[in-house]
Amino acid sequence: MLIGLTGGNGFLGSYIKQYLTESDSNLLLIGRTPSVLMDVDDILIDTINSETSYNFISVPNVLIHCAARAHIMDDSSGDPLAEYRTVNTAGTLNLARQAAEAGVKRFIFISSIKVNGESTSHSGAFTADDERNPLDPYGVSKSEAEIQLLVLAEETGMEVVIIRPPLIYGPGVKANFASLLNLVSKGLPLPFACINNNKRSMVSVDNLVDLIMTCIEHPKAANQVFLVSDDDDLSTASMISQLSKACGKSGWMLPVPLPLFQLVGKVLGKSDVINRLTGSLHVDITKTKTLLNWTPIMSVDEGFKKTADALLQNNAFTREEKND
Repeated sequence: MLIGLTGGNGFLGSYIKQYLTESDSNLLLIGRTPSVLMDVDDILIDTINSETSYNFISVPNVLIHCAARAHIMDDSSGDPLAEYRTVNTAGTLNLARQAAEAGVKRFIFISSIKVNGESTSHSGAFTADDERNPLDPYGVSKSEAEIQLLVLAEETGMEVVIIRPPLIYGPGVKANFASLLNLVSKGLPLPFACINNNKRSMVSVDNLVDLIMTCIEHPKAANQVFLVSDDDDLSTASMISQLSKACGKSGWMLPVPLPLFQLVGKVLGKSDVINRLTGSLHVDITKTKTLLNWTPIMSVDEGFKKTADALLQNNAFTREEKND
């Protein structure tokens, strides 16, 4: 079986690429730069948008689409929605149409939990069958792509699988999770003890890749939407405690009241950041587990330990380089 992959140089894509090459799968990489891997074919493109042409000389049985304009905090572009749509909506549909015309059997689209919305109540959870409720340009662009992909599936017969991950973490993760882990690794007391009633769903990159591999051939995955997580949802305080343990630190936290966080957020104009820190984003993966007979292969403790070990090793290597 030939597997196509876009976004192979990104965080998630690099793990998918590694898994497929180590499992001796036939791999076709679609992106800007040629592969340095042996026995891997390439389709070289400038960027993924509505104008890109793909020369499917080798037609993959399944195409995994990870490439996207990533979510950017405080996006300063003049028209963020238009820019997200160019890549995430129009670009995705252009790729999918050409894939269907070439004879690709299944198209796996890595979407985002932001299609469901930004937060859940303490007692509720997002499900795969909820009405879409994206609230920011990134989520809107992914939602529109999903809708059009499912229509395309009906029109062409190409099977579409949609996966909406929440925050993805693992060795090499960047952005907010990396910043938080760096902070925790210093062993300083952090002010999160009172944030202990919210629920945050996350997914280790190992669990997400395993689900994607399941969706490559599982007959019941066709034309379905799936949510994914580690199936072990944590409060912010619990997350800090478990990250601290993974880093070999005590995890002592200060009991700063929630209203103080909210006040600081308003004063600094960072209410959105505070809401994500103190609020809930809880996903229900019952459909994924039941329909696909799938369960996460890695626990949160294992995922955090693997991520923390990689960070600490990288920090130690960086210190050695500076000292040389």
